[in-house]
Amino acid sequence: MDLYPAIDLRSGRCVRLYQGDYDRETHYGDDPVGQARAFAEAGAAWIHVVDLDAARSGEATNGKVIADICAAVDVPVQSGGGVRTVDAAAALADAGVARVVIGTAALERPELVAQVAARQPVAVGLDARGTDLATHGWEVSSGLDLCEVAARFAGQGVTAFVVTEIARDGTLEGPSIDQLSAVLAAVGGSGVDLIASGGVGTVDDLLELAALSVDGATLAGAIMGRALYEGAFTLTQALDAVG
Repeated sequence: MDLYPAIDLRSGRCVRLYQGDYDRETHYGDDPVGQARAFAEAGAAWIHVVDLDAARSGEATNGKVIADICAAVDVPVQSGGGVRTVDAAAALADAGVARVVIGTAALERPELVAQVAARQPVAVGLDARGTDLATHGWEVSSGLDLCEVAARFAGQGVTAFVVTEIARDGTLEGPSIDQLSAVLAAVGGSGVDLIASGGVGTVDDLLELAALSVDGATLAGAIMGRALYEGAFTLTQALDAVG
């Protein structure tokens, strides 16, 4: 299982939101490029970058920062937030992003996913409260079911799903094993990687995710954010634990 240290960008700064609430932001630094270098030097196989401003507005206000991160590290960068057109996805590829994450637009215009997947690697971001998928920076309920949507996209050329339990995100209370198990059961045989996000607070949480298996299907990755920034464990310790 690959580990994805996260850099969430708001106005060019490293931040984390609590349960996706833009009014409950914690600021962790003004040097996201330096943070990316530190993650890469510690052995990260990927770096996960989210443009929180774009996720809310659709405007790629942190585009230069993302390009600077890609230029600064020699590991692949996965990035999303506000990717709602083919051109927006292409702009991230031009900036050096190895895999683009499409969230809101995937639910509102599903045909966009196949269009982008034909041009570049794409992950679908599935952000949910339980099984209820949310859009627009997690602020709007879509009324769509997480597992049904995942199954629908599994055959459209996507390389990964990034599944976030919003109620756990930024809480350090542990991942939602029930939610992830349900998605594994729905798409585990599709060949699409499943990356877990939300709630990781301890190395034991990572070990639980690494051990999760449903009918032989396992997680391909896990995203970590607040736990790293607040020193619950280091990236080196996490990498050593999951092997």
